[in-house]
Amino acid sequence: MDARRLLLLVGALVVAAITAFMARSLVVGSPAPVAGAMPNGVAAPPAAPVNTTEVLVAKRALPVGTILDPTALEFRPWPKDLVQGAYYVRGQSEPAKLQGTVVRFAIPAGQPVTQGALVKPGDRGFLAAALGPGMRAVTVPVSAQSAVAGFVFPGDHIDLILTQTVNGDGPPLRASETVLRNLRVLATDQRTDKQTDDKGKTVVVGYSTVTVEATPKIAEKIAVAQTVGSLSLSLRSIADTQSDLDEAIASGAVTVPDDPKKEKAFLARAASRPQDDGDSYVTGADVSRFQRRTVPAKEGAPGGMAPAGPASAVVSGYPGAAPQPIGPVVRVVRGSDASLVPVSGKN
Repeated sequence: MDARRLLLLVGALVVAAITAFMARSLVVGSPAPVAGAMPNGVAAPPAAPVNTTEVLVAKRALPVGTILDPTALEFRPWPKDLVQGAYYVRGQSEPAKLQGTVVRFAIPAGQPVTQGALVKPGDRGFLAAALGPGMRAVTVPVSAQSAVAGFVFPGDHIDLILTQTVNGDGPPLRASETVLRNLRVLATDQRTDKQTDDKGKTVVVGYSTVTVEATPKIAEKIAVAQTVGSLSLSLRSIADTQSDLDEAIASGAVTVPDDPKKEKAFLARAASRPQDDGDSYVTGADVSRFQRRTVPAKEGAPGGMAPAGPASAVVSGYPGAAPQPIGPVVRVVRGSDASLVPVSGKN
């Protein structure tokens, strides 16, 4: 091998070594990004992008008529160039003051909340915006004892219990029944927000009326129920509402649309739909052995109780119908006519 080739080979090896060294220095010398950690060992949240500010956005889809609660909104970073004057910006607005307001225009999840999309308590058209399509607002008179001690707030769902006393011959019948279920509360004595003290705790304020959302037919039933007896509120759990919806879907009473886009909105409306098909009731005998279990009949009243012999009695029938004997009887058939003849029981 001549000197020229040897010199070229050595030069190539030197260049290769320098290139390899420089490449290793670039890889090893640059430190890998390390996530920041808090003093307690929890990873620090990522830093907000530059040139952004935090605005109030919807955590979930808010359809028209939604009454806002603390879980509906949150602050998220938003580009400053896209911030509009109608947005709620951190430091310039308080989300707590928006609780109880109603969504006038639908807000998609993750989108900023604008001032024009909300109706505040006291504004014109507040209740009209809170009502769903085809629904009505009905006011129910209540007392402190019958209104869950004031712990029912707008947005809650309640059952309506009717308590009445039925007079008759002898002690009256006292009965209570759940006549309506899953009614959404819109307002209490025109108050639509929760009152808090300086420490942020909820202040319970007594009220005498509660405004609920109902269908036109249920609104008629509430109007009649107020004249029949006294009404009480029973606060429902959120889990109960979902359980009733699942049961209705399983029984076929509710048909879910096939379109996935319409399914979510349909389920939200169905979950808040009031129900009037309940048959739960309690009579005085279920509470005390000294109370009646059935409606007492009035002596001498049409279709009511009439004087009876020692071996016979009479039960109530339809208004104007002849009393029917009970006890030992004999059925007598004369041609096409049949009648029940009581047996005196004498030998």
